[in-house]
Amino acid sequence: MRHLMSPLDFTTQELDRLFDLANDIEHNKEKYAHACDGKILATCFYEPSTRTRLSFESAMTRLGGRVIGFSDAGSSSASKGESVSDTIRVISCYADICAMRHPKEGAPMVAMERSLIPVINAGDGGHQHPTQTLTDLLTIRSLKGSLGGFTIGLCGDLKFGRTVHSLIHALVRYEDIRFLFISPEELKVPDYITEMLKNKDIPYEEVTSLEDVMPRLDLLYMTRVQKERFFNEEDYIRLKDFYILDTAKMELAKPDMLVLHPLPRVNEISVEVDSDPRAAYFKQAQYGVYVRMALILTLLELA
Repeated sequence: MRHLMSPLDFTTQELDRLFDLANDIEHNKEKYAHACDGKILATCFYEPSTRTRLSFESAMTRLGGRVIGFSDAGSSSASKGESVSDTIRVISCYADICAMRHPKEGAPMVAMERSLIPVINAGDGGHQHPTQTLTDLLTIRSLKGSLGGFTIGLCGDLKFGRTVHSLIHALVRYEDIRFLFISPEELKVPDYITEMLKNKDIPYEEVTSLEDVMPRLDLLYMTRVQKERFFNEEDYIRLKDFYILDTAKMELAKPDMLVLHPLPRVNEISVEVDSDPRAAYFKQAQYGVYVRMALILTLLELA
């Protein structure tokens, strides 16, 4: 029985097979419409989510399966003090696979150790968000043709952004990747990540100005400044609009540069950018359904 706690749980060869399956699902939806008949997905979400929870539910429904679960801790027995370990043991009696989001880092790992069914980490604190990373990788591979040989700029909250941390760890396994970290000083990428890049001899730069590096980018990964990760509201208000991608900045970019964003967007991408053919973040959300469908099939050993 396999679980997904980190993007690194799959080898690059296994990821290629997963992405091939996701692309096949994209182009042959009817072929998979009953692949999970009789199967149940439990979505255990201890903190708010729209895209991740609904994309899991959409994925299972499109595969012919059913969904049970809860959308916040207050509507679960966690509000009565039940542990994650006990919850997953009970859920294992009701469902065939579980997707769990939790504000505490490592909580899905605790669930995995006690679970009788496959567990998918749907985000744990500021730590990992592996299915978002799979979504990002599939989007890049599908729209760019391959994973590798590009310069990617990651912009915004690089300190608390679990999507950023997961994506960096995943991309370092591919050839010829160059990173540009674009953030205010207070939201710089953590030292453990830059140390990892140094140890692997992978080129990176840390800059403050988005405009200065736009012409160099093949991919721009925008992130929001996350209010829920701040202890001080004054700091959040001061930093929340530090970067706003608009049409003027897009004019500085390459004709084939892609803009990605894990969503939700607040102010960091102007709505005027949505009509630019290089804006790929809504396509990215669609790829999130396909990759989660492929992941469910893989972990249930149905494909």
